[in-house]
This record gives sequence, C-alpha cells and structure tokens, in this order.
Amino acid sequence: MEFFMPMRIPTATAQEKKINTKTGTIFPDATVKAAKEKYLAHLDRFKPDIPLEAPIQLMVIWYFHSDKHSDRSYKTTKPDTDNMIKLLKDCMTKKGFWKDDAHVAYEITGKYWTMGTEGIYIKAIGGYDQ
Repeated sequence: MEFFMPMRIPTATAQEKKINTKTGTIFPDATVKAAKEKYLAHLDRFKPDIPLEAPIQLMVIWYFHSDKHSDRSYKTTKPDTDNMIKLLKDCMTKKGFWKDDAHVAYEITGKYWTMGTEGIYIKAIGGYDQ
C-alpha cells in the first residue's frame, strides 16, 4: 500500500508527557491526544481491508511546508523522526494496518521541507512475497 496524506503535520510526539505532582501519575500531554486524534481521522480513509502480515517494510516521509527553504531539502530541526513515527505507528496499529507495530521489521523515515502540499507519504509492504 502506498498513499500521501495531505495534512498539517502535528509536532507533538508520543514522548511528551505530563506528571500529576500530587499523585505522581504520568499521562499524555493534551497536544499528544489532539495529534493522535488527527492521525486517526486522516488514516481512516487509507486503512486496508486486511491487515498487513509480518514482516512489514515501512517508509514514512514527512513533508513540512516552508516558503523559506529549498523544496525537498532536509528538515534538520525538531521534532525528531524517531519520536514522530512512534505515535503514527501506534495510530496505524489502532486502525488495523497490521496487528502489532512490532511486525514492522524494516523502517525508513525522513523529513523534508516542501514548497508544495504539507503531509505524510507512507508506503507499507507486508508478508514474505514482496
């Protein structure tokens, strides 16, 4: 499967947590919850009828809009790709792209500036017959 999800990319990542100082309880930041809801809504129209089977190869390219940077130049500022992809993979698991994100055995991720449409390019291939 391969698709481009046009959207303003959330910059909140799964690692952002809040701590209740009275109880010591750790919980997700409100921006993380909003980012998760946004990913789930956008992923809904791309979810497969049948989940991909392990091993899964996943490529995710993040395109952030900018009129100040060269088109398709590397984005070397925050957020970090490893932190961004965790939340996206969790949402893809919830939407049934695969049974468990542990099945993703090979991963390529990158982030670029674009003068065009901001969004996320995703390509996922599952199973042994690739």
